[in-house]
Order: sequence, then structure tokens, then C-alpha cells
Amino acid sequence: MTTPPDNTPQNQPAATRIVAGQASAPKRPLGLKIGIVAGILALVGGGVAVASAVSGNNAATPAASSAAPAGNPAAELKLGYFGNVTHAPALVGVSQGHIAKELGDTKLSTQVFNAGPAAIEALNAGAIDATYIGPNPAINSFVKSAGESVSIIAGAAAGGAQLVVKPEINSAAALKGKTLASPQLGGTQDVALRAWLATQGYKTNVDGSGDVAINPTENAQTLKLFQDGKLDGAWLPEPWASRLVLTAGAKVLVDEKDLWDGSLSGKAGEFPTTILIVNKKFAAEHPDTVKALLKGHAKSVDWLDSAAATEKASVINAALKEAAGAELKADVIERSLKNIVFTVDPLAGTYPKLLKDGVAAGTTKQADINGIFDLTALNEVTGQKTSAAGLGKE
Repeated sequence: MTTPPDNTPQNQPAATRIVAGQASAPKRPLGLKIGIVAGILALVGGGVAVASAVSGNNAATPAASSAAPAGNPAAELKLGYFGNVTHAPALVGVSQGHIAKELGDTKLSTQVFNAGPAAIEALNAGAIDATYIGPNPAINSFVKSAGESVSIIAGAAAGGAQLVVKPEINSAAALKGKTLASPQLGGTQDVALRAWLATQGYKTNVDGSGDVAINPTENAQTLKLFQDGKLDGAWLPEPWASRLVLTAGAKVLVDEKDLWDGSLSGKAGEFPTTILIVNKKFAAEHPDTVKALLKGHAKSVDWLDSAAATEKASVINAALKEAAGAELKADVIERSLKNIVFTVDPLAGTYPKLLKDGVAAGTTKQADINGIFDLTALNEVTGQKTSAAGLGKE
């Protein structure tokens, strides 16, 4: 039995929920009201098409650590993450105070996002300093900025993404002419879906046309649209894949873990779903704050890897209620957690393939991604040698 995390109240981080893709409603098949235009704008560096709603974060945080960061700590760290089970290291780190404790006198504020491209916009605009995110939006930002925008500083979660479909769909051949969803254009699951469909001989386009229509849709809307019969399936992270299976009658057509044989990462079935990135300028100005963030992050991952299943589910569920507005049913969170591995390893060896898939999907450009990783602080914090696979510092 693990020791419950210290959650003595101190400064409560303010939280803002950012929901992508709800500012426009282009004409789409089946009348789906989704944010394609917002997604395309995000990919080409256009305006920030996001709607925000402020909500107080009541998560308790412990008293400032007596070993506060030395050097040049930032006055504030603005951290982004999603209300997904795949972002449990962030949910635990914020709600249980692991991150705030390590930050010491540095104020922690948080923003909750729906999908990666919106979080990248916020990071590049200076609205946040670091964020938990999927790998493909991080790659896209790095490529568009010629390596100047972000550094990947740690992994957070591997696995936990599936293509779930209507029960009558039994094969890839049955998807022709169907309509599928992904969380957001250019996001990690969006790229994975488009790449997999290409291996099945299907052509897809970023405007939703092609042999299979892909409608990037906010996850909660995807659930409702699937229940209403307006979607044939979706490639989703947890807990949304489990929610469609257990509450909406979907079935798994593709479990993404089956597409990764371990030849790129050395870990069969593991692929990066959530990573931790930081704005390069912020990292250069406040290296001690970044190191403190990583200490809190590593503690959160360690806790997730050692906590009893019931305790882990309870803590994550409470944090999800705060971040996303609702708790999950017991069977949903149980199934979700079984599909995820929490790890500080970003599985760097998979990134050339992730880049290739993004290029094929039309959501990023071919480029050299050498330098995308800076794992030096992570390795100092953990005392381990996490590999950057030749793509950066370690």
C-alpha cells in the first residue's frame, strides 16, 4: 500500500479551460459542427481560434519546499495539460501538489486544453511556459519554427489510443465512405488515424474529403455524435476510447499498441501518447524552474507506477472532475488505466516515424528534427540515462 501524497493547502494554482475548435462551424458531411477551420489555422500559424472558460482550480497544494530552486527561478510557471487519463502525471502532479512543492516560491498556474494544436498556439504565444501534449503537435511546432520553439524534456504516458467503431464494422475494408473523428487536426491521434488509413489504401485530406471523411471533433462531442449515429468511429485517447466502448456500444477495430513492435523504442506495444515540453526561451532563462518541474513530474510518474489501483483511480477521478468537469465511471477508468504505461521516457526512437506520418498526413513538413530533445535535466533529476536517440541532448 502506498503512502497517500502530501496535499497540505498552500497557493492554489489558477486553472483556465481552453477548448479548441468551437469558434467556427464549416459545412461538413452529416452536418457535424466541428473546428476544421480552427485546426487548419493552427497548422499554418494563423490566429488562435479557441474559446476559453475560466474555472477555479480547488486542488490543494503543499507548503513550499524548504529546498526551493536555486539560481534564477521564474516568478510563475504557466503549465498546460488535458483532462484525459493519458495526462494523469499532470493531473496527479497538480492536484496532489507534487509540482507546486518542487517549484517552491514559483507560482504555479494551469490551463486545461482539449487538444495539442491549441496548446501549442498558447505556448508559442507565451500564454503558457510548458505543457503536457502529444508528440505530433510538438514535432510540428519544432519544424515550423526551425527548432526555435520547444524542447521535449520528458515522456509522460505511452499507449492508450484506439480506433473504436460501430459494432457492424468488422474490417478496414468496411470504412470506405465512412465518417471518423479525431480530437483535432494535426493532433497525435489525428495523424495516427490518417497514417493507418493510408496503409489500408485510403486517401484522406485535411479538409475532410477523401475515401474516408475525418472530422476533427472535441472529444465530448464525439461521444454524443457517435451515440446519435452521426459518426462511424473515432481514433481517441483514453478515457474517450473506453467511454465509447463501455457507454456507447463501440468496439475496438485497431488498438494502436498493436502497430508498434518495439523495433524503434525497444519496448513492444509502447508508443508516445503524452510528453512534457517547454518553451525554449523560458527554459534558457529559468533552467532551475524547469528542473523543479521535472522533479515534480518524476514524482507523479513514480506515484502512478506504485499506487494501489483503487487509490490511483480515486485520485485521477477527482482531478478529472476538476479539470474536465466530471468524474468517470469505475469501469471506464479501470479500462483506461489498463491501456496506459506511465513513463518519463519519451521513446525518442519513434520520432522519425511520427514525423514521417505527419508529413504523409499533410499536417507537417519534412524537416530535420535533430535537437528536438533536451533530456539533460531529466537525467540529472532521475539519475538515469534516458536516450534522446541521437535527436538532442541527454
